[in-house]
Amino acid sequence: MTDSGAAELVDIVDEADRVVGRTTRAQMRRDNLLHRVVAILCRNRDGKIYVHRRTATKDLFPNLYDMFTAGMVGAGESYDDAALRELEEELGIRGVTLHPLFRHRYEGDRTRSHTAVYSVEWNGPIAHQPSEIAWGAFRSHSELVANLEQFEFVPDGAELFTRYLADYPEHR
Repeated sequence: MTDSGAAELVDIVDEADRVVGRTTRAQMRRDNLLHRVVAILCRNRDGKIYVHRRTATKDLFPNLYDMFTAGMVGAGESYDDAALRELEEELGIRGVTLHPLFRHRYEGDRTRSHTAVYSVEWNGPIAHQPSEIAWGAFRSHSELVANLEQFEFVPDGAELFTRYLADYPEHR
């Protein structure tokens, strides 16, 4: 994470997802404050899901795998705007329609969030943000499920994926 990333402002929210304050990303991480996150499942026309490995320099869960393009919602930013921004920044994806899936409350020992989960379909090129993503490829549901135990996935992403599988069995 760069120094400018540490100074990025985020809204702090309560249990009902109401904004109760604003602080820096660094303080939010240090104090594990409840904040807003977006997570986007990127699928291609064949139904495969884009999986990536985070870089070693990430401030949270470095080198772990994730099946969601995810990030914090900036101070004053909407969930939808944050989701579109994250897709463009991390994967170079623009011009897609967001499909809201569900909202999820994540409670971890290193991060706590209200997360808006979306899906998008993308069949074009992927352009990784080198500071965020070290590797990525489309994988089938069966490959992901088989690798949930083999690879180390980010804990919040793994929890979201488990809920996604339960809530959307028709997407398998």
